[in-house]
Amino acid sequence: MFHVVLVAPEIPPNTGNVGRLCLATRTRLHLVEPLGFSLDDRQLKRAGLDYWKDVDCHTWPSLETLQAASNGQGRFHYFTTKAQTTHWSATYGPDDYLVFGCETRGLPESLLRANAADCHRIPTDNVRSLNLSVSVGIVLYEALRQTCS
Repeated sequence: MFHVVLVAPEIPPNTGNVGRLCLATRTRLHLVEPLGFSLDDRQLKRAGLDYWKDVDCHTWPSLETLQAASNGQGRFHYFTTKAQTTHWSATYGPDDYLVFGCETRGLPESLLRANAADCHRIPTDNVRSLNLSVSVGIVLYEALRQTCS
């Protein structure tokens, strides 16, 4: 099972859309605090439709806590506009963690520096970035393509 990790997500509809995507692909969703909304937020549930109650969602106080709980199972991939390698040049395994930063700031620079070999970007030509839920979908389906074929 893949794991999608949202670090400090700020926009409830993005997280709701990602939750629905995770349910559709049998992927576990991890939310790393602080969250920019309540998990009872009606916009979150609206975007997740009536599926939100079925999403395999776990909340963590920090990324370090999640990494420790993973017990070294699965590799962590970090997605940023600042990486040199693209998301399709990464090799994904079925227990990997796909880590995305918050909508306005992305992942912390210190985290990116410490994990430079595991940082990837989605190529875009004329825009700075893509919507968070769109980015998760692009990466998750590439990871599934690599492992399910």
